[in-house]
Amino acid sequence: MHTSDWHLGRQFHGLSLDDDHEHILVQILAMIDDARPDVVIIAGDIFDRANPPQSAITRLSQFLTTVRAASDAAIVMIAGNHDSAAQIGAMGVLADGGDAIVRGPLDEDERPLVIPDDHGPVAISALPFAFEYAARLCFEDDAIACPADVIRAQLASARKHVAEGMRWIVVAHAFVDGAATSESERPLTRMVGGIETVSAGAFEGAHYVALGHLHRPQPVGQHYIRYSGAPLAFGFDEEGQQKSVSLIDLAADGTATVTEVALKPLRQVRTIRGKLLELLAAGEVSNDIVRVVLTDDTPQIDPMKSVPRQHQWHRFEVVI
Repeated sequence: MHTSDWHLGRQFHGLSLDDDHEHILVQILAMIDDARPDVVIIAGDIFDRANPPQSAITRLSQFLTTVRAASDAAIVMIAGNHDSAAQIGAMGVLADGGDAIVRGPLDEDERPLVIPDDHGPVAISALPFAFEYAARLCFEDDAIACPADVIRAQLASARKHVAEGMRWIVVAHAFVDGAATSESERPLTRMVGGIETVSAGAFEGAHYVALGHLHRPQPVGQHYIRYSGAPLAFGFDEEGQQKSVSLIDLAADGTATVTEVALKPLRQVRTIRGKLLELLAAGEVSNDIVRVVLTDDTPQIDPMKSVPRQHQWHRFEVVI
């Protein structure tokens, strides 16, 4: 099972998403119980910021504890660009008692988690996100100058420990060339005007690449190089997107078959358009997160004050 970009602790234009996250994580736990995956992968951006609220930390702790108690699945988890590497690294203690690999800080010697199935061993390399300065120190390479260089250094270290004949899964948090973005994603490079993308060719030799960072579920470059996408919509540009987790079946020859399992959000993200008085007269009551695009011919003064509380309109845009 491949999931990523939970962004626990995130708000949507000031609106708490705690209940929305809880609703989704309950569904993911039910999917684990139903599908019985060998591995549960969380490919970064577990939290929305380096110092998440206590409620977010508790939510992750409860999730990992439940997975460990209710299934035999191995746990693979990496830090993303929104996470604190040290904090994610410390989360490894929550996965004690079974197969797990939790990567927060970089490791110059990227050893995989190796698990067996009916077809033999599978090596899983977990490559956490890191900025260039940290990678230069870790790998003692002053030539590392962009996110692609960081990924190449990690992959070179990881490949050394993948024996011939093993199937290889790579977990990474990166922006791969050609992928579709969303407005809620943070740039990966600290250089103004720097190149933040990674070529799909960098992952040559892997049989499946479980990516995090971009919020749309999608393959990129090759069918086996995939973003699972975020489980919730974090921007109005994600309106109408079907969120999911990815179930991967890895055949004996390393061929990956992907099944997207749909998630049902607690609240939809959607847009309505029209003149203010007409929209109010329609009397729509909704628990969804709604953007209202006003098309009045004249400006409306503080239109939110005209909206009954039960309408749950959370953002206005004015189009004249």
